[in-house]
Amino acid sequence: MVVEVENFYGCYLLYCTNPKYKGRTYIGYTVNPTRRINQHNKGSKFGGACRTSGKGPWDMVLIIHGFPNDISALRFEWAWQHPKRSRRLRHIASTKRKNETRFQNCVRILSHMLQVGPWNRLPLTIQWLKQEYKVDFEPTMAPPLHMPIAYGPVKSVKTKEPKDSDKQSQAKETTDDMDDDLLPLTQRSNKRCATCVQRLKPADDTLSCVHPDCTMVSHVTCLAKKFIKNSEFLLPVEGKCPTCKNMVLWGDLVRKKRGCYKNLEGDSQDL
Repeated sequence: MVVEVENFYGCYLLYCTNPKYKGRTYIGYTVNPTRRINQHNKGSKFGGACRTSGKGPWDMVLIIHGFPNDISALRFEWAWQHPKRSRRLRHIASTKRKNETRFQNCVRILSHMLQVGPWNRLPLTIQWLKQEYKVDFEPTMAPPLHMPIAYGPVKSVKTKEPKDSDKQSQAKETTDDMDDDLLPLTQRSNKRCATCVQRLKPADDTLSCVHPDCTMVSHVTCLAKKFIKNSEFLLPVEGKCPTCKNMVLWGDLVRKKRGCYKNLEGDSQDL
């Protein structure tokens, strides 16, 4: 199954299968994995990197996605490419070990990166695009529990723009909301933020609970503030749903919003 993700920002690892250059690796950033691997294999004239041009074919074997924006992903890419120069990774022995391949070295550095801030608090997904290349993380360097390890191809999809009919529907909802204000709070429809109890607008950025029987919908900022209350961190990891009271991972809420939570859930059941 191909996992479709909206607002895709990812850092990937390439592996060269050309007998002349076999074993070489390349780390990059992309918003479209399918297009990017094609560019690498076609060469620099088609948008591929100079370091990979003419040395293909290349396999995109691993991609880390779930970054909030391009800046966050690009910083991750730079640190992965230059661990010795990154102040967050100076503590690790990034030099290739004896009997360690370049590919294994890249995966080991990645495992360290996922343990340090700010990356260890992001809702990232470790996606093995080609499972035959999978390398197990060292037992003491397993990714944080809120970062799932998934398998199979991933596809970047554009955020759907509302159609004219949707806009008309939103306008009708606004009118309904005005009528709904006349009702007692307990009788109104489920169109309020479960955290701040303010009325939700069509343009509001919201998250919904991952539990199928829960109707919780909340502003992203409201729920984030609730999850990090009395915490020293700025980014939430987990918290209690204000409606069903179940503990939920922040990463799962974000993945559901981006449309890939169900796919990940299906992948874990298949394994």
